[in-house]
Amino acid sequence: MEQGQAESPPSYDSVVNHNTPPPSYPSLQTSSATQDHPYYIAQPVHQTPAPCVVQTIPTQRSQIPSNNTNMNKRYCYGGSGGTVVIVVLVVIAVWLGVRYGPSLWALSEKETETDTCPPLSVNCDGKRDCSQGSDESRCVRFGTANELQVMTSKTKSFLPVCAQGWNKTVADQTCQQLGFRQSYKDDVLQTSSSTFQSLNSQFTNTIQGSVNMSASCPGQKTVSLQCSKCGQPSVSRIVGGKVAADGQWPWQASLHFQGDHTCGGTLVAPDFIITAAHCFPKGTSSSQLPNWKVYIGLVSQLQLPSPYYVKQIILHENYDSTTKNNDIALLKLSKPASNIQPVCLPVFGQMFPAGKQCWTTGFGLTFEGADSISTYLMEVAVDLIDSAVCKSNTVYGGRITEQMQCAGDLRGGKDSCQGDSGGPLVCKVDDKWYLTGVTSWGDGCGRRNRPGVYSNVGQLLMWIYGKMQQQRP
Repeated sequence: MEQGQAESPPSYDSVVNHNTPPPSYPSLQTSSATQDHPYYIAQPVHQTPAPCVVQTIPTQRSQIPSNNTNMNKRYCYGGSGGTVVIVVLVVIAVWLGVRYGPSLWALSEKETETDTCPPLSVNCDGKRDCSQGSDESRCVRFGTANELQVMTSKTKSFLPVCAQGWNKTVADQTCQQLGFRQSYKDDVLQTSSSTFQSLNSQFTNTIQGSVNMSASCPGQKTVSLQCSKCGQPSVSRIVGGKVAADGQWPWQASLHFQGDHTCGGTLVAPDFIITAAHCFPKGTSSSQLPNWKVYIGLVSQLQLPSPYYVKQIILHENYDSTTKNNDIALLKLSKPASNIQPVCLPVFGQMFPAGKQCWTTGFGLTFEGADSISTYLMEVAVDLIDSAVCKSNTVYGGRITEQMQCAGDLRGGKDSCQGDSGGPLVCKVDDKWYLTGVTSWGDGCGRRNRPGVYSNVGQLLMWIYGKMQQQRP
């Protein structure tokens, strides 16, 4: 988390040596103040005391400012001194990143496979026609008060599920279909809907294959379903940008590549972590999965809990490394983090108004130009910024898409920074914390009229649930 400075250092992106394996990479910058870059850190953790932060915390962005001379140890030939060799390597790396960076990103091996669908495939009929199951992956969503809504091949629209015949077994099977281990809580809602999905006599593989459209439902009572206990940490909030308390953000993850913190992430289900797509440059493949470790619920890089390993890296197939649109990725863990509380995913249509105070957390730089990330988990309150304001010419102009959410302070000071990439932006509603954004990019850290930009989770919900369903345990 970080605070703006009087100087105007360049914006940040990850300019890396693409001839080597993926992160941690040396995070270098160009000198153009007009470029916007993902916040991707490529820096070993220095065991320094907790930084002094004034109402600000670095969010997960992915690169070290250009005035930083402390490169990653794997690429720092001859030590940390400013030798001619290092200067030459830096210049070459910067040029390669600027010239070729936008085209040097790739999906993980699994995601490059074509999802082939036969000509007569039918969406949401409960039968998997496509090779990766995409025809059945976007048929379920949650509405207000966690109302379960299902679309079938016959209805072509989402309808609430009538509570008649509903039971714990069906609840568990539905949550398992969506990538969770079991259901947490189911309840009954009173609805004014005139059309419903009514359960068949027996659950068959998927909820969309187990319902029929109906014009009646006893008592107009529909199903409310929660697949996990989420968003309720055991520690109360601490006001102000500072070191986070243990247990305050249990869903916070630190992604390590070959021993170094690389990006942040967020636990959203026992088997799944949400992070940023830009954390995984070209070359990320299944052969490199053993190099990744995920630490969850930590507050210090000096006291790491037992790691979780990554079974699969799933990048958004429409991620654009140039515009940073759809900057989101899903990590499937090799075993469930069953004893750690995840954050809540928002429900369909849930609105977080402009001006709402939310929080972002991470281990990134504590001020623009710092030479190391934070040893301790930092937190800062940031306000959501109206999309129209963020799209204005005085802020980011046309670079903001529907899949992006801006947050921070237009006066500067409160922001995320390099090393925070992939980490959470969370908002509290009715005593629960919801994942609103994924730290993605920005110009500098904490600058005036240059707030942090986050991937908009609400706009990407169906992709998240779809991928969790395709890769469910």
